[in-house]
Amino acid sequence: MTNNEKRIATIQLKDIKKLYKIGGETVAALDGITTNIYQGEFAALMGPSGSGKSTLMNILGCLDRPTVGSYKLDGQEVAGLSDDKLAVTRNKKIGFVFQNFNLLSRISALENVALPLVYSGVGRKERLEKAMHFLEAVGLADRAEHQPNELSGGQRQRVAIARALVNDPHIIMADEPTGNLDTKSTKEIMEIFQKMHGMGRTIILVTHEPEIAACASRQLLVRDGKITRDEGRGVVMDVI
Repeated sequence: MTNNEKRIATIQLKDIKKLYKIGGETVAALDGITTNIYQGEFAALMGPSGSGKSTLMNILGCLDRPTVGSYKLDGQEVAGLSDDKLAVTRNKKIGFVFQNFNLLSRISALENVALPLVYSGVGRKERLEKAMHFLEAVGLADRAEHQPNELSGGQRQRVAIARALVNDPHIIMADEPTGNLDTKSTKEIMEIFQKMHGMGRTIILVTHEPEIAACASRQLLVRDGKITRDEGRGVVMDVI
């Protein structure tokens, strides 16, 4: 993207706070976060345990809502949506990849990838065709009929990525996606994320590994519920 091109903010956060009552005290897991994440950006969220990065990811992914503040997703205010409307928005616009894969153990890789399309009301023939297309995209067409326990960790994460892509969301949110993988599988998974980024998808990745975060085009460091650093690609940030 050149400096002359107008950047479009896919996500706009303004004074986001997430407050919890613990005993007689109010604790701020997020304490006034204001930032934009732009269309086609690859952003990494970093921070030590308890920093608020997971809370922020949950709000960004429409899995939770802030106590106060504004969250606009593609220009639509979503902070105050009902659970049902939040779920519709999440299913339509966001794909998720988790550290523990979250695959159903008793069904095949193909059926796992197709699962989000069931909730979208897509017919069986079409959803299996789409699921196969995305398994091919992550290099696992030959493992379509295998169950998760017949796959390696790296292969299971590729199935999870295919599942995240099957609804064609323009935002991918990944929570420690390489946390359970060996070095070779980590490299392969990060190459897939780089490819998705190159195709114009917006990617938000939570990681505690500075070398993984450095692959992103932007790195945000969260401490004590605030964004304390905002860096570009290649900077290796220590979260301690």
